[in-house]
Amino acid sequence: MNSKDAVVKVDKLIRHISNVQENCQLLGKKFIDNGEIEFGVQLIANGQIHDYSKWKGIEFDYLIAGEFNGELKLAAQHHSRTNPSHPEYWSSIDLMPRVYVAELCCDWLARANEFGTDVWEYVEEKAMPRYSIDRNSKTYKWIEEFLGMLLDKPFVEEEKADKENERVSGYVYSK
Repeated sequence: MNSKDAVVKVDKLIRHISNVQENCQLLGKKFIDNGEIEFGVQLIANGQIHDYSKWKGIEFDYLIAGEFNGELKLAAQHHSRTNPSHPEYWSSIDLMPRVYVAELCCDWLARANEFGTDVWEYVEEKAMPRYSIDRNSKTYKWIEEFLGMLLDKPFVEEEKADKENERVSGYVYSK
């Protein structure tokens, strides 16, 4: 790897980790404000060490490679199996402790913002089938709670929404 490629890789990694940390701080402070002090502090602490493994070894060498190849696949497997904010670490998303599901939501939102995509679309179309998330599960309820707390509601509060409103991309828009 040449120095230019290394700088690009480092910049992408710093940007992503900073975005996750910011999301963890925002969500963690909201939990602290709501009286869940230990949970909020743990989430903020998790954000501070989020994706630490990407800085070395196979993950640094191949994870931000820009092209799909065998090494990238191995690096991604290593990452998801060694970091507790990934369902693969627990073998099932339903086995994840609540704080790691919160960190996972912070990660999903960071990635969505970095790629200019919709986090709710990702949850519905990719995450739910990939991780076999049931809409009636506690995990899905947590995901809704955490993303709802992270995303601003620009028009009306979701709790106040009625049948005349519709949910689009995690927001409730008045008709």
